[in-house]
Amino acid sequence: MKTKMNKVIYDSRFFVELFYSTDESIHKRILAQKLRKEKFTSAIVIHEIYRHAIKREGRDVAKLKVALVQKDFRVVAVDEQIAERSAEFRHKYNLSIGDSMIAATAFMLGATCISDDPHFRQIKEIETTWI
Repeated sequence: MKTKMNKVIYDSRFFVELFYSTDESIHKRILAQKLRKEKFTSAIVIHEIYRHAIKREGRDVAKLKVALVQKDFRVVAVDEQIAERSAEFRHKYNLSIGDSMIAATAFMLGATCISDDPHFRQIKEIETTWI
């Protein structure tokens, strides 16, 4: 399914860079992503952002970061089709449940996955790129 896609889905690592990177060049590339029209993320990513932020900065900041993501990105809930495809990817590629859910969501949307996580690069059924 290696085709040119307009839709993109963002992995948790994108948001870690967005919220915590001190690298100016990364921030410029992240800001350029705001120009994209169809920006998606998985509900699993909301969990990962919240968990990461609550550990580092507390509940109030975690809620704020999740609200910012929900404002700028369409959050895709996990449904039965995504769950089944996720199980297939998890089995085939020995992925974590989070990575398999995000990959399955990308597959179902026909979206490119924006991540620098090497686990996604092994999944032949989706396209992956980094900022």
